[in-house]
Amino acid sequence: MEKKYKTLAEFYPFYLTEHSNRISRFLHFMGTTAVLFLLFGGILTGHFHLLFFMPIVGYGPAWVGHFFFEKNRPATFQYPLYSLASDFIMFKDIMTGKITEKLEQAQKTING
Repeated sequence: MEKKYKTLAEFYPFYLTEHSNRISRFLHFMGTTAVLFLLFGGILTGHFHLLFFMPIVGYGPAWVGHFFFEKNRPATFQYPLYSLASDFIMFKDIMTGKITEKLEQAQKTING
C-alpha cells in the first residue's frame, strides 16, 4: 500500500479492491453482523462484558478472509479508522445489493 489516503471517500475504492474475493466479503459481513449483535445485545440486556468480544468476532473472520482468500495484508494495520468505517460502508453496500456495482466502480478508479 504505497498511496497515502487523506479521506474516507478516497480510501473506500482501495478498500473494496482489497475485498474482491466473495468469500472474504462474506466473512467480513458475518463478522460485522456479529459485532452489531454483540453491541446491541450487550447494551439492551446490560451484559456489557459482551462488548469485549466485539474485536474478536469482527476481526477474526475478516483476517481469515484476508490471509486465506485475498492473500493480502488487512488495510486496518495502516488505516485503522478508515478500514473500520469502510467495513460498515461495505456492509451497507452488501445489504442494499450494490456491492457488485461499487466493486466494479472501485476497480475502474484504482486501475485507471
